[in-house]
Amino acid sequence: PGWLDGPAATCRFQSPEGLALGEGGLFIADTENHLIRRLDLASGIVTTVAGTGEQALRWSAGGPARQTPLSSPWDLAWHQGALYIAMAGLHQLWRLEPDGLTLTAWAGTGGEGLRDGHRTEAWFAQPSGLAVAGDRLYVADSESSAIREVDLASGQVRTIVGTGLFDFGDVDGVGEAARLQHPLGVTAVHDLLYVADTYNHKIKRLSPRTRMVMTVAGSGEPGRDDGTGLAARFFEPGGLSAAAGALYIADTNNHAIRRLDLATARVTTVAVRLP
Repeated sequence: PGWLDGPAATCRFQSPEGLALGEGGLFIADTENHLIRRLDLASGIVTTVAGTGEQALRWSAGGPARQTPLSSPWDLAWHQGALYIAMAGLHQLWRLEPDGLTLTAWAGTGGEGLRDGHRTEAWFAQPSGLAVAGDRLYVADSESSAIREVDLASGQVRTIVGTGLFDFGDVDGVGEAARLQHPLGVTAVHDLLYVADTYNHKIKRLSPRTRMVMTVAGSGEPGRDDGTGLAARFFEPGGLSAAAGALYIADTNNHAIRRLDLATARVTTVAVRLP
């Protein structure tokens, strides 16, 4: 662990979390270094693009990217040249502007809680997962056990699932009747969202339109069993990525990558071979 730019084989990170692809690079939320890094996919060179390496201890409006401290950036999303950052430590969403040089505290006042409204007035609570679908940014707001939606055009924030900072559980249902527990990951597939319901050890499906939440996989008990639907077990699943009809899951406490077939709900463990 550490902070070192340079060739991919020798660079160093400190507990990296979220990733986002954009303009020939892989952006990395280097969480415990409080940095945003970029891996150039052509050259294999890693550079630091935002943060000072020191943790921001209070709210700020942003500033020059390399001169502004960050606080536990947890996930990233790329959209139309801008990089959105789930700044978990400050309960905000930040944005690295398309110029690549400027950081903006884009959404959230820094207050911890569940409050909708315009992005400049909304409250979040440790936002930890991001996904873009069309002109919407979806947020796994972990401490409020909520999934939030931000209209990227109007800046309006609404809560799809979740009712308050200490309202959590494991209940499928619609809107306020549904409950999650500390979701850390969210990804969009067509017009649906898939959520890593982390502390419930489940993967759930959510319709932003109807607000219906349904468990797709996971028994609710921690474990590492492959299987179909509720027969499978996870242990605090976190990051999610969708590709070719499947969901790939960072099954954090199992130190494993799992694959969920979205057509059959079959869960298998991916064989990972490191160079």
